[in-house]
Amino acid sequence: MSNTTSDILLLALGSFGILLAMTFLGEVLRARQPADTLNPVLDTYMTRVQSWWGMVTFIGLALISGKVGVMVLFAFASFAALREFLTLTTKAQADHISLALAFFVVLPLQYVFIALGWDGLYTVFIPVYAFLLLPIVSALRGNANRFLIRVAETQWALMISVFCLSHVPALMAMQIAGYGDRAVLLIAFLVMVVQLGDLLEYFLGRRIGRTKIAPGLSPKTWEGLVCGVVSAMLIGALLNWITPFGVFGAMAMAGAASLVGMFGNIVFAAIKRDRGVKDWSHLIPGQGGFVDQLDSVIFAAPIFYHLTKYFYG
Repeated sequence: MSNTTSDILLLALGSFGILLAMTFLGEVLRARQPADTLNPVLDTYMTRVQSWWGMVTFIGLALISGKVGVMVLFAFASFAALREFLTLTTKAQADHISLALAFFVVLPLQYVFIALGWDGLYTVFIPVYAFLLLPIVSALRGNANRFLIRVAETQWALMISVFCLSHVPALMAMQIAGYGDRAVLLIAFLVMVVQLGDLLEYFLGRRIGRTKIAPGLSPKTWEGLVCGVVSAMLIGALLNWITPFGVFGAMAMAGAASLVGMFGNIVFAAIKRDRGVKDWSHLIPGQGGFVDQLDSVIFAAPIFYHLTKYFYG
């Protein structure tokens, strides 16, 4: 067993331990409240903890299985997220070919380029080539009705669901001096600091938060955001041993990723509010869809990737 595999197993055990503690805390708080009293904050907290059990299990198995497992997991997540996103957008019959290309050509090629390590291509393939090609395909069908809206929504769906999310497995292609084949651990670091910071922001923000960031869109508060980012930085410091960053570097990287992820969560809240929906889908019973579970990671991934590449690559 390699050192990297041992570290992944240790992280998985540690994550399960944290989840047990969080589950226990939630059950204690639930037992202390009156029998006939509903607590939406506590219910949502427990729902998020439950979703984490599944997320940690799947990501842990993917990391242990190596590059192929990670690619398959995130390619599937991108496919599901793209489907959820495009379900809420404006489309016409003229867009059917471009949508097929998005699902069955653009998405697979993006992950193939990442698997091959062609960073000069996967960093521009979607925002340049796909963004130019797909509007041409739709325009050739001759339907100009709401054309700009249709094209922009498809492009935004690809950017969020495929381009941004694919930067998570792209971390495995990172060449960092003295770090060897341990780049896969950067995925665990990113997901843990962002998701745990987001969870603690929700729990603490609903308890001590007073000043809402975007009152018309999200219940997030500035107090909760600060607590969440600081929590993510502390978690990053504790996890610095799996990174090439060092203690203070890990804190800075965790703080940046967590902050961007939380603002990304507000962006997704704005989109859902615009579409009049509570969740992106009902794929995961009681917990929404893939976008609901990964919204913070989606926004944080490309920022974390480029910061790592610039300062450590």
